[in-house]
Amino acid sequence: MLKHPTLDLLGQLGLPGMAQAFADLVNNDEAAGLSHAEWLALLLDHEATYRNDRRLALRLRHARLRHHAVPEDVNYRAPRGLDRRLFDMLIKGDWIAKHENCAIIGPTGIGKSWLACALGHQACRDNRSVLYTRLPRLIEELALAKGDGRIAARMKSLARVDLLILDDWGLDPLDGNARHHLLEVLEDRYGRRATLVTSQLPVSRWHELIGDPTYADAILDRLVHNAHRLEISGESMRRQSIVVAP
Repeated sequence: MLKHPTLDLLGQLGLPGMAQAFADLVNNDEAAGLSHAEWLALLLDHEATYRNDRRLALRLRHARLRHHAVPEDVNYRAPRGLDRRLFDMLIKGDWIAKHENCAIIGPTGIGKSWLACALGHQACRDNRSVLYTRLPRLIEELALAKGDGRIAARMKSLARVDLLILDDWGLDPLDGNARHHLLEVLEDRYGRRATLVTSQLPVSRWHELIGDPTYADAILDRLVHNAHRLEISGESMRRQSIVVAP
């Protein structure tokens, strides 16, 4: 069958979703009974779906989430004290829109990173920009960026992200440069963007971990006072014979 000229025009206009839908409808005998308005509605619906899927894929690629985690797969039956009401509230994302913060706290292997990535995935669905990174790795990257003159550009990019996920908060003590870089990141984001951290350590120990009292006060003031705290506990889920997602 000859290629329909409308397909070429839709391609030229950059409407691949509509083009695919048009090709499907042309080859569908049942579509002959559709009105012009129904045809147009179907074409527009396919184009909107195509663009939303492409946008989500781009968001997820840029987010670099550690786990392929989605809210629908969260296991609320695991014995770890996960507050479902609080987590459902976090999934809705109003705290991100309000530029608030979140801390997920619990022992190793309990699923903190997985839950953080699930929240990040939902934020991508909501057409928000997300970036996942482990805090130790970010500190290393910022140190390198300072050395080769890219620090300003890197800080600017971190400030623009709607949701910044800092995994493994408190894994290593912070030196002077790390404290300075971390404070600058949080200062740029405070009241403008949302930040999520995961940590094995309770908030009460974060001050001593940061080290310098002045920096600790400044960092925690920008991170903790408006943070939603999701505290979970229990044995490592890696050791359990639970086959469903965390």
